Amino acid sequence: MKDKIITRKGTEVQDPPLARFLFNDVRMAWVWLILRIWVGYKWVDAALHKIDNPAWVQTGDALKGFWTGAVQMPEQGRPPIAFDWYRGFIQYLLDIEAYTWFAKLIAYGELLVGIALILGLFTGIAAFLGGFMNWNFIMAGAASTNGLLFLVSVLLVMAWKVSGYVGLDYFTLPYLGTPWPGKKAEVVQAEPVTA
Repeated sequence: MKDKIITRKGTEVQDPPLARFLFNDVRMAWVWLILRIWVGYKWVDAALHKIDNPAWVQTGDALKGFWTGAVQMPEQGRPPIAFDWYRGFIQYLLDIEAYTWFAKLIAYGELLVGIALILGLFTGIAAFLGGFMNWNFIMAGAASTNGLLFLVSVLLVMAWKVSGYVGLDYFTLPYLGTPWPGKKAEVVQAEPVTA
């Protein structure tokens, strides 16, 4: 039985066929596998460069330098951070010296997200967390490959039902009860109510 969304007026809302094929059809799992492994590799590669660097995992000075450069207001041109509220947030993190622990969180978080994506373990959650990191890097003025990685992460989140199908999600998600149940549920008809 297909998932149905019914409005209050009783109208059934359906996904377009292309969206159903891309995000719900297990035949697309191989495409998502390629994208998932590519993004996962990018995260693992970035994490290993940080984990091997004492400025990331011991002192946090690498992150401090990045944040310090991001909050600077140049005399001419545009600042790296376009939104004042985000600049204030980063400045607050600098003021409380959060870079000492936050740099470790980023380095090991990137590693865990990458491993989860490569293995296809809780793919939707891993892609969301990776996309959230990409969004934060973009907000702090680091364009690089973050825009493309963010886009692929959003697509992986949208395809969460099948993006990990060729991976450990095939085994873990049914165990948790979603999205591929082992047996079809029996349809039980209610007894008619008589007054």
